[in-house]
Amino acid sequence: MVRGLLAGFLFLPSAAFAAVDGEVAYIFNSLSFLVHGFIVMLMAAGFCMLEAGLVRSKNAAVQCTKNISIYAISGLMFWVVGYNILYLDVGTWIGSFAIWSPSDVDISGCMLEEVSGCYSSSSDWFFQMVFVAAAASIVSGAVAERAKLISFLIFSAILTGFIYPIQGSWSWGGGYLNLQGFSDFAGSTIVHSVGGWAALTGAIIIGPRLGKYTADGRINPMPGSNLPLATLGTFVLWFGWFGFNGGSQLAMGSAADVDAIARIYVNTNIAAAAGVVTALILTYLRYGKMELTMILNGALAGLVAITAEPLMPSPALAAFIGAIGGVIVVVSVPILDKFKIDDVVGAIPVHLFAGIWGTLAVVLSNNEASLSIQLLGIVMIGAFVTVASSVVWYILALTIGVRATKEDEMNGLDISECGLEGYPEFSKG
Repeated sequence: MVRGLLAGFLFLPSAAFAAVDGEVAYIFNSLSFLVHGFIVMLMAAGFCMLEAGLVRSKNAAVQCTKNISIYAISGLMFWVVGYNILYLDVGTWIGSFAIWSPSDVDISGCMLEEVSGCYSSSSDWFFQMVFVAAAASIVSGAVAERAKLISFLIFSAILTGFIYPIQGSWSWGGGYLNLQGFSDFAGSTIVHSVGGWAALTGAIIIGPRLGKYTADGRINPMPGSNLPLATLGTFVLWFGWFGFNGGSQLAMGSAADVDAIARIYVNTNIAAAAGVVTALILTYLRYGKMELTMILNGALAGLVAITAEPLMPSPALAAFIGAIGGVIVVVSVPILDKFKIDDVVGAIPVHLFAGIWGTLAVVLSNNEASLSIQLLGIVMIGAFVTVASSVVWYILALTIGVRATKEDEMNGLDISECGLEGYPEFSKG
């Protein structure tokens, strides 16, 4: 009897659901920002573990130092200047240079047909802040094992305080790209490709690790120190992506919003799974081995690819989008090596190349999206971030330097930069 009544309640037609009042919508929307933001914050730990596992043991501690410092610097820079550049009084190209401060509670915009502004301003700041921290973490792994710590942290401050918010204002802030119809739901380009472009410029300008490439064209493998840790980091990132994409619905104040979040979770998970299986099969066919690091990056590439539009695709299309992400990783990692671009963790294929693919794939499910406008957004953001990042890297190179000394690189940056070792009981290697 009880089960029957419960079933009848659960399957009432949608018209039977009463609209919640403004204050309840405010509460649930704010809660969504906060809870999803907590989940995204865990991605900082995921990046940290992934990178610490994929570098050699003599560089593990410095990667941990980078990642906790990035999160802290991002939060401060986004508070001091970044958030308002991104969102406050944005005209065509940029917002306001001002310190962010929370607004008073306002539920005037909380009717279900007018949800704009129906959340705590502090909850929105927190949710957007963890996104910018993720973008900075992408750069960390690509330039690992040879970049000077102080130079990298200065670059991260400029990236999170200025470069990321300026380009973000063009779309999420309501600027030029938004007016043109550019669509990037949770940031395949606005977050991930931005980190990817910054990583690419850094890897080129700083140069490869000593001994990675030989004069006769050979590539020397430099295996990571802790693949179980890297695998755990990938699982943490996968978990964090539910907050990344699900929270980007930007509302939880109605049944339709909750249903959308559930669909986003499903598509996000399916895309990641398809990226894993695709990378697994391709590495087995190509190398005769199921190469773990490629498989880990296959998962991440699938996640990056679906991020631009995780709501509208069918599960089958989400699987296709994620699978192409896995293909991109397996194909592009060797190509980077041919050009002697040393990306320690595979951040460029995962976040830049798969991010571009995901942004283009929006047109497969969003009838309002234009391929030409998607390309315009990719090119504009890519050009701006590449030029801005290159300028910053070169200024750092000409002043305090961006590359560790040969001796420090040979001995490992843990000792020279942190004064301790991540694995003191192990021999260096």
